[in-house]
Amino acid sequence: MSRRTAEGCGGVCGIDRFGGDAKGETMRYTILAAVLASALTVSGCGGEPGADTLQRDVDAIAALGTTGVQARVVGAGTDRAAVAGHSDTVAMEEISAEGYFRIGSLTKTMVATVVLMMVGEHRLSLDDTVRQWLPEMFYGNEIDGARITIRQLLQHTSGIHESPPNIATAEDYFRLRYQVRDPRDTVASALRHAPDFAPGEGWSYSNAGYVLLGLIIEQVANRPWHEEISARILEPLGLRDTHWPGEAATLPEPHANGYQQFEVDGPLIDVTELVDADASAGYLSTTADIGTFYRNLLGGKLLRPEELAQMRTTVPVDGVTALVWPGASYGLGLFAVPLSCGGTYWMHNGGQTGFLTNAAVTDNGARSAVVSLSTALAVGEDVTRSKGFAQLRKAGELADHALCEK
Repeated sequence: MSRRTAEGCGGVCGIDRFGGDAKGETMRYTILAAVLASALTVSGCGGEPGADTLQRDVDAIAALGTTGVQARVVGAGTDRAAVAGHSDTVAMEEISAEGYFRIGSLTKTMVATVVLMMVGEHRLSLDDTVRQWLPEMFYGNEIDGARITIRQLLQHTSGIHESPPNIATAEDYFRLRYQVRDPRDTVASALRHAPDFAPGEGWSYSNAGYVLLGLIIEQVANRPWHEEISARILEPLGLRDTHWPGEAATLPEPHANGYQQFEVDGPLIDVTELVDADASAGYLSTTADIGTFYRNLLGGKLLRPEELAQMRTTVPVDGVTALVWPGASYGLGLFAVPLSCGGTYWMHNGGQTGFLTNAAVTDNGARSAVVSLSTALAVGEDVTRSKGFAQLRKAGELADHALCEK
């Protein structure tokens, strides 16, 4: 989704990009055609079945104007990667298949996993209300925290309004890129608006809902929510390349620079450095680590069957999100999307100022496909005809091809 920065998808780019008003500030990016570069396949098995398709799909995303693309497919004895473009527009170095990037709203799946672990331990319930855990957050506004449940926060059915991003222009970015924001201020900003609908009566992507979940995890665990993710997910799975940046604005090496165009036909802005990390988005990772997480999650290695079944119980999505992924529905921190070859795959999208990521996994967790884009293309008034929309559609096609191949 797009977050408080013009991340790229507010109801879509992690859903972070088209969320909220399709004409709002969350929809701004595009790129310079001059940055397009030749592609490089980095799989160790160039003749492996599906390798050519993966490279073609990566090339197709780059051809839209994306400065750099890296993708990885793992499963059934396969581990291959493909890249296209460059890591920056100055030195024009080839992008690394092992590069770090901002994962945006893929963080939400990790948060949801920790919440469901706590449910399995009977430390909280999906039917607990927000006011039970955070009573001080809901005084003096129109939102009734006694009616909003933890399940509704996880599923984006709480009705909490998604506030527009703070970073909507290049000027905003340069002014605010190093600003540290208290998560309670993020929630307070959202709660100043009337709800979009009564709790449970609709679906609308809400980053503030996941910020609230982070605060609830902290109430239950009595320590920062990201320490729970580290202890429960990152360390057990050996995800050594997944990092919580905290107040650091830079990415580890190697990484591709992130670029964003804040309005159609405007200049491409290097937005690599940014302080923007809370429970709705913020981790830094690699395609290898992200794939490992999603395969283990859907493979039943992290949650008990009862809690995994709750995670996979979905409701329909609407708006631009439904146009990007036709037939999609949303569970607890996961999208379910129909496969062209039959069946369903599970995924999440992440958009965070200059970076877009799609992580997809088969129903049984056997195969994953992760693609990271280091440019967020502009989305203008005509959303479905924009290059930003096309990026998301092409990323979805890559996932479908990778998960359907024999």
